[in-house]
Amino acid sequence: MRVRIPSVPYLNRIRALKVRVRLAPSPTGTLHLGTARTALFNWLFAKKEGGTFLLRIEDTDLERSKEEYINNIYDGLRWLGINWDESPTIQSKRVNEHKQIIKTLINKGFAYKCYASEAELEEMRETQKKNGLAPKYDNRHRNLTPEQESEFIKLGREPVIRFKINDQKLISWNDLIRGKMTWSGKDLGGDMVIARRAPANSIGDPLYNLVVVADDSAMKISHVIRGEDHLANTAKQILLYEALDLTIPVFAHTPLILNSEGKKLSKRDGVTSISEFKKMGYTSEAMANYMTLLGWSVPEGINERFNITEVSEIFSFKKVNKASAKFDWDKLNWLNSQVIHEMSPETLLGNLDPLFKRNGWHLPSHEWGLNLVSLIGPSMVLINDGVDQAKPFFEEPELNNDGKKQLEIKEAPIILKFILEKLANTDAASFSQEKALDLINQASKSCEVKKGLVMKSLRAALFGTLNGPDLIQSWVLLSRFSKDRARISRLI
Repeated sequence: MRVRIPSVPYLNRIRALKVRVRLAPSPTGTLHLGTARTALFNWLFAKKEGGTFLLRIEDTDLERSKEEYINNIYDGLRWLGINWDESPTIQSKRVNEHKQIIKTLINKGFAYKCYASEAELEEMRETQKKNGLAPKYDNRHRNLTPEQESEFIKLGREPVIRFKINDQKLISWNDLIRGKMTWSGKDLGGDMVIARRAPANSIGDPLYNLVVVADDSAMKISHVIRGEDHLANTAKQILLYEALDLTIPVFAHTPLILNSEGKKLSKRDGVTSISEFKKMGYTSEAMANYMTLLGWSVPEGINERFNITEVSEIFSFKKVNKASAKFDWDKLNWLNSQVIHEMSPETLLGNLDPLFKRNGWHLPSHEWGLNLVSLIGPSMVLINDGVDQAKPFFEEPELNNDGKKQLEIKEAPIILKFILEKLANTDAASFSQEKALDLINQASKSCEVKKGLVMKSLRAALFGTLNGPDLIQSWVLLSRFSKDRARISRLI
């Protein structure tokens, strides 16, 4: 495989094309991070070029394809801000067209029926392996006579349909990311199966490489943008385009996404589904921002923190890397925290209130909720962090070790008793930060202790721990529920 720089005439042809790109996910699982990144690059390119972004559901694997996965794909793309411009194409509804194309290939002599049994193919592969050869089909049934074919039919054998691949042919294309690519026909595994086994008088289920070519041509796709794991498929598909005398699209093969160990990101790495990231508390803006950075280099002078609408104005495959991209949790978390910290209290509360209600928590007032999220927002990394940090404001906390030790100090009960007595004469609805500070100063003087001891004891009583958000603001919020009085009284 050789790599060269695209020629000038080829680049001029690209510029003249009306851009139509597509995402073609298989609904055999939830929307994967890699598929979503592919969608994003397609969408960005289409927006940059004033083109069209399309969606095709490749559901021909009827046993594994599920409606719930189709809906998951739709929901995940919409959540990320990626919308398609035309109604989705459903691949399974085009099977008759696919089979007609296969008949055309057979009639033109580009494809044929192969009756080799699975046992024969396995024996062939074992022999190749023993001889140190790469497993590939040896094209044994490419030139069957009518008599030989008739004999196989009498034996009850069901053939696959194979497309002829010339071992001597070189297949080349100019890749928008990788430059000129060249594959040899001998490296493609022999004649390619394009339809599964079926009775000799029919055509079995069409397979991936054939249906992709058929559908991309029917949808008038100008650019096929997908992962580098499709490079060999591209070489095979170009042969099909040529045999069918169809216009070959421009190809761009994006880098793979790897885990921290340098291996292809998979379910074994934990979270890989967009819906799972959403459940964990990642924002759509941070996810789209981060996925753009997985393989795309930000131009000089552009901040890495952006939204995809901004990037669509400057996106270019010149900045897409050939090398694989490593998934970095720290970078994603940082971006997510930036998005959260930039949210208005109203927006952040809109994200958190449904989660509060799911836990059975209800805000005493909208203003109270805005004050709460303003208090906890600066320390949040994930949206779900807000649930953990808000919990002490709705539910009685447990005392941790530091809190217990603080409350075991002999002055602590005296301090809390003094504060509780003062609170008895204070209207909870009018309790303010100024009154809270004044009460702390009074406790410090009356109990003859340092103000720090008063604040630590009060924090331990209210939250069960010595860590947490600003004590004064927190105390004022708790007072609106009268939870401060209840929590102090239980300890003295």
